[in-house]
This record gives sequence, structure tokens and C-alpha cells, in this order.
Amino acid sequence: MQAMANIATLNAYEITKIVTTCPHCFNTIKNEYPSLGGTYEVIHHTQLLQELIDEGKLTFGADPFKGKKITYHDSCYLGRANGVYDAPRRILEAMDAELVEMKRCRKNGLCCGAGGAQMFKEAESGTKEINIERTQEAIATGASIISANCPFCTTMMGDGVKHANMEGQLEVLDLAELVAQAKDL
Repeated sequence: MQAMANIATLNAYEITKIVTTCPHCFNTIKNEYPSLGGTYEVIHHTQLLQELIDEGKLTFGADPFKGKKITYHDSCYLGRANGVYDAPRRILEAMDAELVEMKRCRKNGLCCGAGGAQMFKEAESGTKEINIERTQEAIATGASIISANCPFCTTMMGDGVKHANMEGQLEVLDLAELVAQAKDL
């Protein structure tokens, strides 16, 4: 019912293109709304940023992240569910960052737990919470920044950094935040 109400509103305003910051919303609107009458061009903000870089509409200052090791966390709904792997990495490349991949990345990436609703409930029994394991993989890269493309992933990875007592040593930032820091004004 909520999707139908959303579609009715979007169609009433004659929306044709939607940019999302959330990979879960990207997946839902792109792949589930069409069967309910909501057909739109849907892109994720990392794809938009990459388009703007390719078109020369978004440029960066001189070597904004040169010498900075950044690792990138593939969110499940942008990566494995929709095959978007290159745009985020190309953004980091355009900012002259040194991308250091985690051992599980791209189609073999490890979920941070948010897609499985781990951030909304108590931990299940086991030896380690999934966001802690994922953050440990990021720490093992030696990066000083963990970059993500999803507000839920950013929260889960940030909690993992806190758990590791690495606040101040390791930042967790959305790619859009990195772009804002590097933008050539």
C-alpha cells in the first residue's frame, strides 16, 4: 500500500528520474516499482557523481586525497543486487586516493549487517556481530578512511570503528562526503 501511495504521488508530479542516496531505495524503486506502475529512471548518487566527473562538471582540487589509503565497502543492494561496482571506485580514483580493497569485495563483498536489519534489533547468538567482522576487514587494509555508499552501512561501519576503539584514527565517510571535501571550489 505504501509503494502504491508513493507511486501515485510521484506520477502526479510527472517524475521521470530519481536519484537515491540509499541503495535499498535504489533497489526497490528500480526493480519493484515498475510492476506496480512506477517506471522511472533510477540512479544512485554514486552514479550521478561519476557522470558529473565524466562530463567535467565536477572537479577536484589538487590531489585532495593523495597518499591517503581509503578502503571501500560495497553495499549489498548497490553491489550484488544491482551490479554497481565501478562508479564508486572511479570516484575515488578521480580524487587520487589510494584504494585498498578488503579481502571480500565486489561480488564477494561481506554485508555489514544493515541489509539484514541487524541495526534494528538485538544481536543474534554467535561469536561475532557481522559489522564487527566487516570493520575488522577494513582495519586490516591499513586504510585511514572507510568509504561507503549507504547511510545504513556508514552507521554499521562507524559502530564497528567505535567497537575497535579506533575513533580518531579511522573515519567512516559516505563517498558524497569525500567528494564534498575534495570539490574544487
